[in-house]
Amino acid sequence: VLRDDFRQPPGDVVAAVGEPAVLECVPPRGHPEPSVSWKKDGVRLNDKDERLTIRGGKLMLASTRKSDAGIYVCVATNVVGERDSEPAELVVF
Repeated sequence: VLRDDFRQPPGDVVAAVGEPAVLECVPPRGHPEPSVSWKKDGVRLNDKDERLTIRGGKLMLASTRKSDAGIYVCVATNVVGERDSEPAELVVF
C-alpha cells in the first residue's frame, strides 16, 4: 500500500549563500513504510554529496550554494511504487 497524500509536502525555502537549508517532507503512509529520496529539477539527488544529508524526510544542505537553487520534489518509494510530492522551490540569495 502507498497512499497518494503526503503528510507534509515540502515548502518553499529561502537561504543565503553559505547558510544551511532544510527542506522537510513527511511521506504518505504506506506498507511497507516508504523510503524518501529527493529530486532537484527532475534529477534524483546523489546522497554521496557530502554537503547533502537525507534523514527521515528532511533534506539538509550544509552550506548552500547558488547552484543549489531550483525546484525540489520529495519522492516516496516502496514496493508498490513511487509518489512525487508537490514541488518546492529553494531560493538562494
